[in-house]
Amino acid sequence: MNYSLYTDLYELTMAQGYFLTGRAEERASFSMNFRKLPFKGGYAVFCGSGTLMKIIENFNYDQEQIDYLASIPAPCGEPMFAKKFLDYLANMKMSVDVYAPKEGSLVFPYEPIVRIDGPILQCQILEAAILNCINYQTLSATKAMRITAAADGRAVAEFGLRRAQGLGSMWGARASYIGGFSSTSNVLAGKEFSIPVSGTHAHSWVMSFDSELEAFREYARLFPTNCTLLVDTYSVEEGVKHAIIVAKEMEERGQKMNAVRIDSGDLTWESRRVRKMLDDAGLDYVGIVLSNDLDEYKIESILHEGAFVNAFGVGTKYACCFDQPTLGGVYKLNAIFEDGKWVPKMKISESPEKTTYPGVLNVMRFFDDKGQLAGDMVYDINEPEMDCTIVDPLNRINKKLCGLEHTVLLEQIMKDGKGVASWTIEDARETARAAFDNLDYSRKRNIYPHIYPVGLELNLSNKRDSIISSELS
Repeated sequence: MNYSLYTDLYELTMAQGYFLTGRAEERASFSMNFRKLPFKGGYAVFCGSGTLMKIIENFNYDQEQIDYLASIPAPCGEPMFAKKFLDYLANMKMSVDVYAPKEGSLVFPYEPIVRIDGPILQCQILEAAILNCINYQTLSATKAMRITAAADGRAVAEFGLRRAQGLGSMWGARASYIGGFSSTSNVLAGKEFSIPVSGTHAHSWVMSFDSELEAFREYARLFPTNCTLLVDTYSVEEGVKHAIIVAKEMEERGQKMNAVRIDSGDLTWESRRVRKMLDDAGLDYVGIVLSNDLDEYKIESILHEGAFVNAFGVGTKYACCFDQPTLGGVYKLNAIFEDGKWVPKMKISESPEKTTYPGVLNVMRFFDDKGQLAGDMVYDINEPEMDCTIVDPLNRINKKLCGLEHTVLLEQIMKDGKGVASWTIEDARETARAAFDNLDYSRKRNIYPHIYPVGLELNLSNKRDSIISSELS
């Protein structure tokens, strides 16, 4: 898909302004960050850069799109876009450099999670697509990680297609797998992103037969290697009795039923009753799958109450990121290349959290002696000497000295508009799992987590203060 019109109109009006003032090719450095961790949690899972690379690589203005832009009127009735600007767009090739963490890495507020260097016109036009892609997938992957952690090693299948906001279901399915889900019901997403797909039958299958037992028998006959029966169409107890009959018939044919699924009622109580019925019938190998508006809080509660469950199906609460529908990431200009050097730029706000950082930015991630994440330091890559004292961007009195093992978080993933990094969705999934394992338990809590330290390198903090002082004096 060509995403060149996947932008807000003001990006294009600014782009025309850069072109008409002769600044279209002026190099700039922009970065994306977010200000608050989603779901009141202790971490976020970076996701979406694999999609972003495809968006940028396929970004071009063909004749149909140029004709559409030419047809947009300004308020006065004249064409909004000049012909010479549209001719420029028609011949433009993306040449930006993109830096980002490995997909699946953990990221935190007030640090750049994507940096774009390149012609200011191109960087500007990409703003909306970058924010849309990274905001949604990072939010979704974080939700998936929280749910996966709550499931405590049990498989979680993504069932959200029918409840997701339109085609967001595609990116949501991708993010769910990176965040730890085991499969998706979305067949198109399975094909496009190489995600395992899973699913059995709905209540309508049972209702279409004269009896539940007949429906179960036919399903087992047709799908003997993928037989999970939904047992709550009429009565869970009666449904399990019928499932037991069919499971015994399958055993006589040398087959084994996979599981039963419960999609309503008191899931803890029902799962305990169903487990006993199956075990008493000698069917201890038949698993139990639970679904029905589950999220990390319900899953934690169900397991704490002693439910017997082998896997979960999670749909609505995941696909819609029910308790927080947006990450709130922002995209800001940090530097302009003038007269052979980078000139820092920053936005100053009466709201401290909205004041940005000046320079061409990256993040240094520190680890403790156990290999766990210890803190992140935002720095300007053009600073000749760095002081590994990180300063709280909202309260410069709070400082922390970091002299431990470290790595650079943002790596180049695109050069001159072409991808230079390669990874599979399995690689991103493994990165997320390993990163979560290296996070202290206190920051994994879904409720009241310990705050992970993120701050500015001391010289960057001082430069920021100096610019604020000069601008406000």
